[in-house]
Amino acid sequence: MKNLRTFLFFGVLIAIAAALGLAAHEAPPESTIPSVDNPGPLGLRALYLYMEEGGASVGVHRESLEALPSGTRTVVIAAPHARAVSSEEVDALERFVRAGGTLVFLSSREKEPGQPALEDWLKLEQGPWVPADGFGLPQGEQDLGGSTVGFWLPAGAARGLGRLRVSRDRGVIVGLPEAVPLAGLGSSVTLWRLGMGQGEVYVAAGADLAENRRLELLDNLRFWDALAARGLMLFDEFHHAAAPPPPLSRGLWVFALQCLAVGGLYVVARGTRFGAPRPQLPERHRSSLEYVQSMGWLARRAKVERELLTELARHLRQLMQDRLGIPLVLSEEEAARLLEQRCGIPAAHYLEARTELMRALDAPTLSPKDYARVAARYARLEAVIIGRASADTA
Repeated sequence: MKNLRTFLFFGVLIAIAAALGLAAHEAPPESTIPSVDNPGPLGLRALYLYMEEGGASVGVHRESLEALPSGTRTVVIAAPHARAVSSEEVDALERFVRAGGTLVFLSSREKEPGQPALEDWLKLEQGPWVPADGFGLPQGEQDLGGSTVGFWLPAGAARGLGRLRVSRDRGVIVGLPEAVPLAGLGSSVTLWRLGMGQGEVYVAAGADLAENRRLELLDNLRFWDALAARGLMLFDEFHHAAAPPPPLSRGLWVFALQCLAVGGLYVVARGTRFGAPRPQLPERHRSSLEYVQSMGWLARRAKVERELLTELARHLRQLMQDRLGIPLVLSEEEAARLLEQRCGIPAAHYLEARTELMRALDAPTLSPKDYARVAARYARLEAVIIGRASADTA
């Protein structure tokens, strides 16, 4: 039995160690950001390295699009979500395109969060779903989530291209009248061209054309080769990084300094002595005799209230009912007669005590002496009723 417990104990330890090892070596989830820094299937790292190693002029722009480096020919904005493109940046992009530049906007298929300024400028809407089509894939190549789209009008950077491989997802609609659909399948358009001044804008549904997983399929790479041949191509990374939090305001710093100053004053006030410590005074408690004397003094100073006489009479009648069964509704004469029968107290004694109480109650003033006399007679009657005294003492 002892060996079995030992085996179970070590078995549990081995299982815990194995679970911790698997958790530590578990691969992090793949990033879905279409960034040139993302080497995963949905990233653009392969495209950037291909152009850089192929001798093309390519760069990464990590600042606002309001100021572009001189000599820039193409700007690629790949479905950013972390930061919105401002209206000032849209104005700068429009001036860049009209001056002869090329803008490639790989729109996002997700509704939230979008790019309101860019979408309003280009009048973008989501289009119908792209039908499934596996035409043109090499033998043995599989792309289960993709579809092949053809070119309707191979113009601009799409000149000489035949087919593109994209995701089987929604297309895109550009609402400007001068926009021309270049590629798609059925009623779904995946690539548009918009001439603007001396430059042009390409709008694609999603970042499929540049993603690592489909870059080498069909004519996707040739499309980027045609754009890179024009000159410096910049990939926007500024809008893939979230904006830094705002700095703390001056008011918060002032408040923190005030709290520190008040705390310092409190520490100084509580921790510093302003003189030599004095000997502790002995604490002397009052004796029981002092309490009794105080209560006597209070009793001498207090005035006797008439309600105490009424309470004496009520209490005695209640006691007569509880101990002797004499109802409260009987008159005083009947109660005195029954009292004499049941406990031997002469009726005259009870009636005399009652008369003396009523006389004290009708007097203009009630002195402590009168109250003490009446209370003493009622106390003797009560002692006889409860059996603590004989009827002779009443």
